[in-house]
Amino acid sequence: QAIVLTGRDRSVRQHIREVQLATLWVLEDWNFEWTVNLDRGKVRFDRRPARAPDITLTWPSAEEFFTRMQEGRAPDESLKTEGDLSLRQYVDPVYRSFCRSLEQVIKYPFDDAENALM
Repeated sequence: QAIVLTGRDRSVRQHIREVQLATLWVLEDWNFEWTVNLDRGKVRFDRRPARAPDITLTWPSAEEFFTRMQEGRAPDESLKTEGDLSLRQYVDPVYRSFCRSLEQVIKYPFDDAENALM
């Protein structure tokens, strides 16, 4: 849900409208990986890890990741970035919007129709 909300963020779409890249997001201790593709203004989520990501965002601890999100803070302290660091200019707006969206999903885990999201 947080990725969907991020994809609807107009300011994010403005920043990524001319870029095509694959990002891999990793929660190391859970061995959990997902791909966020940025494709000319669109944000696409894939549960499978990217084979050749342009940039990888890794957090060592899922617990710390979610605790920081619940507190309304981005988990930047433990974030490790690998790959083409010049692409952070495109990834950062997506990451910031994702953090805001995930915080809202965690705090209010229902959609507009009052269906549980978690």
